Amino acid sequence: MSRIKQRFEELALGKRTALIPFITAGDPHPDYTVSCMHALVKGGADILELGVPFSDPMADGPVIQHASERALKHHVSLTDVMKMVKEFREQDQTTPVILMGYCNPIEIKGYDEVVTAAIESGVDGFLTVDLPPEEAEDFNQRLKAAGIDPVFLIAPTSTDERIEAICRSASGFVYYVSLKGVTGSSQLDTSSIKKKVDLIRKHTDLPVGVGFGIKDGKTAATVARVSDAVVVGSALVSRMEALQDQPDKISDEIQGFMAELRDAIDAVA
Repeated sequence: MSRIKQRFEELALGKRTALIPFITAGDPHPDYTVSCMHALVKGGADILELGVPFSDPMADGPVIQHASERALKHHVSLTDVMKMVKEFREQDQTTPVILMGYCNPIEIKGYDEVVTAAIESGVDGFLTVDLPPEEAEDFNQRLKAAGIDPVFLIAPTSTDERIEAICRSASGFVYYVSLKGVTGSSQLDTSSIKKKVDLIRKHTDLPVGVGFGIKDGKTAATVARVSDAVVVGSALVSRMEALQDQPDKISDEIQGFMAELRDAIDAVA
């Protein structure tokens, strides 16, 4: 059983909703990423989503684009991100880690090399934004054979047929993008989120996570009422950006933010 599947089963037994924070590896400096990962877990994160810096992050809004730019100034590569996960695993063997990014760095290294490195590092899943199910079969087969979960995005505009195809390819969980547009968007509509999550659940038994537009405890609680996981990215990364010149304060800041979200989510369990 994968760490992701196990974590969701543990949470389901406790009737709790997963909290999944996103940060970009290497932002604001590679030396701080692993300590930030541990701080997120201490604050109440259940699964970590670690962004692989990329020069053309098409799904991301300005906040996460700038995070990639800061990391790329330090030449952070997919190989470096794997090393960070391996270092994280020296102290934490249980928290699932998903790498979120784009297919170019993966294809440059080659699927077999990436999967081998992921196994050695302790990576549990890949969310590859620009690798749709139709083009992901080769990578998916290698991931699943290694016990690593391919995670896919479902958009508000996804049709019934599209949702079914995505759910067939996915494992671990599926990630519903609650808003049209890029990361950092706003204006959550709870009723439309619930309607779409209910539709997705007709096509899969996998947990359904919801992200985009979650900014604080109130919005996290709103999403927790209708989903199996709350994913928060831009609101977290913006806090890190504000402290980029005081990086020693970042861990405490993001741990506190996680605790705020965790309390809000648990209050509606």
